[in-house]
Amino acid sequence: MAKFFIVALTVMLVMQGYVSWHVWRVLPFSATVKTIILILMFLALCCMVMQFMSDNVSLNLATAMYEIGNSWLIIAFYLLMTFLLLDIGRLVHLVPGSWLHHNAITSGVITAVMLVAFIGGNIHYHNKQRQEIHLSTGKQIKRPLKIVMLSDLHAGFHNRRFEVGRWVNMINAEHADLILIAGDMIDGNVRPLKAQGTTQELKRLNAPTLACLGNHEYITGIDKSLDLLEQTGIGILRDSAITIGNVTIVGRDDRSNRHRKSVNELLHGVNHDNYIILLDHQPYHLEEAEQNHVDLQLSGHTHRGQVWPLNWVTKKLYECDYGQYRRGNTDYYVSSGIGIWGGKFRIGTDSEYAVIIVE
Repeated sequence: MAKFFIVALTVMLVMQGYVSWHVWRVLPFSATVKTIILILMFLALCCMVMQFMSDNVSLNLATAMYEIGNSWLIIAFYLLMTFLLLDIGRLVHLVPGSWLHHNAITSGVITAVMLVAFIGGNIHYHNKQRQEIHLSTGKQIKRPLKIVMLSDLHAGFHNRRFEVGRWVNMINAEHADLILIAGDMIDGNVRPLKAQGTTQELKRLNAPTLACLGNHEYITGIDKSLDLLEQTGIGILRDSAITIGNVTIVGRDDRSNRHRKSVNELLHGVNHDNYIILLDHQPYHLEEAEQNHVDLQLSGHTHRGQVWPLNWVTKKLYECDYGQYRRGNTDYYVSSGIGIWGGKFRIGTDSEYAVIIVE
């Protein structure tokens, strides 16, 4: 973990240095004004780093550090891409060097594009998408079976009680037979959830609700996460299964647990005449569900990259990084998540929940 932190910090410092140098060169302001802007950028980076010490400061300050630091990380990434493209354009003689030096037009265009991208991305994040999926089965179940599936709530400093309550209202309006959550309910710290009473919102879910764990429950601290989730009334399936009528829901522990059971072990003794649903947060090795005759696997984790062009990366990393998929006789749905980690921006991806109707 220490090595990862050092590498990540080094990458952020290099990105910050490159972006800061270009901002200094392109802005048509005095040295004093540019110095103030660079100091503000550096303070935003400090918020990104110092959020890991959030337990030692007030809740309001910790929230501000999270919002500013994580938002800046994504904004800086977009500035990095912008200046890299301009530098490449300059090297191949498509972009005049004057565009990158003390240029009011270039500065204005970049600022306008960033404002449109991030204000629009924030608005789009708050506009949750409802995905309706129809599946068929030959097994004997209550028909139609209506399931609301969601993942990656990331409740915490940025997705606060009011926001989670709004999601609960949307889900309750579906009047589902079953609500299934594919992990990452907690973002990384139980402190804001306790202070805000977020568990009271999750208690309002109006259908039997089951969930598996995600990697962020482990990042938070598995014991802290389980203690908090116990207060929600949500059934946590940790390498375990439960049968409701003729439907068996199997919850696999997150791969953060190196000793978690295999899909084959989890399905040992399960009645395969039932409709079998597997909750597995991270959608790796999809062939395991197919080989073990799972009817439906539900996953999250990928966020579909969260912002463009990172969705291109997740598409390469996973057999299915988003949406409906089928392998043999097994159906899959990988959600891009109703919540989000970090800055509240959705650019080229959606925040969503799925309504799955099995007939």
